[in-house]
Amino acid sequence: MTMLRRSPVGGARRRAVAADTAESVRLGFLDAVDTLPRLIEAAVRGLDAVSWARRHRESIRRELLAHGAVLLRGFEIDGVAEFEQVICALSDEALAYTFRASPRHQIEPGVNVYTSTDYPPDQAIFPHNEHAYSPVFPGEIFFFCDRPAERGGATPIGDARRFLHMLPESVLERFASLGVLYVRNYNTGFGLPWQTVFQTEDRSRVEDRCRRQGIDVEWLGRDRLRTRHVGPALVRHPDSGERVWFNHAAFFHVTTLATELREGVTGALDEHDYPTQTYYGDGTPIEPEVLEMLRGMYTGALVEFAWRRGDILVLDNLLAVHGRTPYRGDRRVVVGMARPLSWSAVAVEPAAGAKR
Repeated sequence: MTMLRRSPVGGARRRAVAADTAESVRLGFLDAVDTLPRLIEAAVRGLDAVSWARRHRESIRRELLAHGAVLLRGFEIDGVAEFEQVICALSDEALAYTFRASPRHQIEPGVNVYTSTDYPPDQAIFPHNEHAYSPVFPGEIFFFCDRPAERGGATPIGDARRFLHMLPESVLERFASLGVLYVRNYNTGFGLPWQTVFQTEDRSRVEDRCRRQGIDVEWLGRDRLRTRHVGPALVRHPDSGERVWFNHAAFFHVTTLATELREGVTGALDEHDYPTQTYYGDGTPIEPEVLEMLRGMYTGALVEFAWRRGDILVLDNLLAVHGRTPYRGDRRVVVGMARPLSWSAVAVEPAAGAKR
């Protein structure tokens, strides 16, 4: 298979492609030293992304399982609604964004496609697996570049399979046996309000959902909420059976926040009121040196590429992490999620109960 460097594909007007042959796409990588993302590039103009993805669903999914990330480049795609159709072609349906942790908004009513995260453009987003803090999470995440930034704005990705080889066995054993305790506080002046996170104004609906997912609920006064739950640190991939590191132990810890925001949170709130904080599953603190090790592990695994208009990036959410670099200009990269999975189905071993 031909190894590819970035080569421009013109923005052709939509037209029918006479034949879908092996020569209609080229397979390769963006860089000869990387194994992700796997690049599938249209070799002919006007190759429709939706119909091509539907016809080649199984081969794309094999590439995704092998590499953790697939970049579809140079295909014809007409906006957000067609992007959702690509998601449905590859994964049946796009999921609604629930139990939120970052600010996003829905692009169009009735279409489960969202802004990729509404953080200020001068802020970076630390690499993570999407929704790894949640008892129900997407097995796949899709990005569509409708408009690249003038400068920066990459979505760095990293191979999560590498992580188990980068951590000392003692650290792995402790996380595997105890899991991760997630503590979240809502309506403290930092982070998202519970009404946004749970997409309801009804406290009883919040309580019902949390009860069904094993999340402890504590109301603090009239409008403040605290939740606590324990999840696994390692999971077993439902298709390959391999163990992978999958959690928000580093991402949700206050020390991972950018300096100015971290100082604002820690200066204004006691630790038990932080908008998010993580511990070992038995409630004991995660050591600073372990957190530093985890942050270095994530950032050291990243591969970065420049977005092009029309790019579609597909990630196996258990096998690849993603983040965002700061940017300038009017960037529009949108996201959709698919294939709901649960901790109960993939956990390597049961996590210990949360310390009350």
